Amino acid sequence: MRKQKIRRPRVIKAIRLLQLFLFFSALWFIFWAHIYEIAVWNKTFLESVQSSPIHVFSYSISILALIYLEIRVKHISKITAVSPSNKTLENLQKENELLKRELLKSKQTPSSKIGVGFLVIGALVLSASFMASSTVLAFIGLGLTFWGALFLFARPIKFVRGTLLDSTAISSYTTIDRITQGLNYKGKPIYIPPYPKEAYLPEYLKGLKEMTVFIPAKDIIAMPTIEEMAKKQFLLKNPKGICIAPPGYGLINLFEKELKAEFTQIDLDTLYSSLPTIIVKNLELATEIEMKPEKDLIHIKIIDSVYKDLYSREQGFKSIHSIGCPLTSAIACALAKTTGKLVAIVKDMISPDSKTIEVWYQTLEA
Repeated sequence: MRKQKIRRPRVIKAIRLLQLFLFFSALWFIFWAHIYEIAVWNKTFLESVQSSPIHVFSYSISILALIYLEIRVKHISKITAVSPSNKTLENLQKENELLKRELLKSKQTPSSKIGVGFLVIGALVLSASFMASSTVLAFIGLGLTFWGALFLFARPIKFVRGTLLDSTAISSYTTIDRITQGLNYKGKPIYIPPYPKEAYLPEYLKGLKEMTVFIPAKDIIAMPTIEEMAKKQFLLKNPKGICIAPPGYGLINLFEKELKAEFTQIDLDTLYSSLPTIIVKNLELATEIEMKPEKDLIHIKIIDSVYKDLYSREQGFKSIHSIGCPLTSAIACALAKTTGKLVAIVKDMISPDSKTIEVWYQTLEA
């Protein structure tokens, strides 16, 4: 069988040209740093290093860049050096895994790699400055070390406009309003706590590990059966109502990532102390938040929430006052998971400028 010629990607050709340029640049700087100084001025090797620190630094960077590019070329060649005529299922799977890793690497911010590179080069230059007793090299090494530390610790953070958060939530509340009005459901939404993720459940009960909101048809406290909840049904008959995912479902997962624990593993006191820090400082979803128990209720006061515009009269959502905005819904999920009880929003108060949102939650026995 005739072997097909494998074409190297353009990126490898470009790297090879860059390597050739760096190689001749390194030779050029080595000539002026050492060969010329030793041959013409009769200097020793150490004296040539001391008299030409910039040339030494330049060819050192060129050599390090050459090594790095060679490593990258070998890595790319491993992915592309597979003959199309001899590809098997196993080779395709390996190639797929390599491509997935490359995709994950491309999504990561390169600041940490740049920082480590600067730190290593800076440390090498500082070591060379001590050996050569060169002030210039010492300053260069300190500068590279400083920039390396800066790149390593000052990671870029992506921000999203608050108006975009509102826009993504509008369709959900519009849909909930239309469903409840169309079916003429009058009951208050009830947050049903899930089973812990580490708890063992049979396959047909896996749906019980997901947070659910039950909206009953009548204004009564009712809970669907375990079998109906496990089937993830939308319309329920006994009791009559609908089951939906809470608007704060995504946020509650973020809260647990920041907490590095599930809310089922902590108590209410820990929740009161940790949740405001996560919301205000870590995720910056509000400028201030207060959580405190009031008799048999739990009072939450949120100032300048990123979801405050959802409560405006222009939107006119009715379900937002019973099911909560994404933030107050996520807090209801956290309360349900922590206490292991049903949670309902009893009432809410919104300031005229929508900057202050107050919500009262009630925990109910299942």
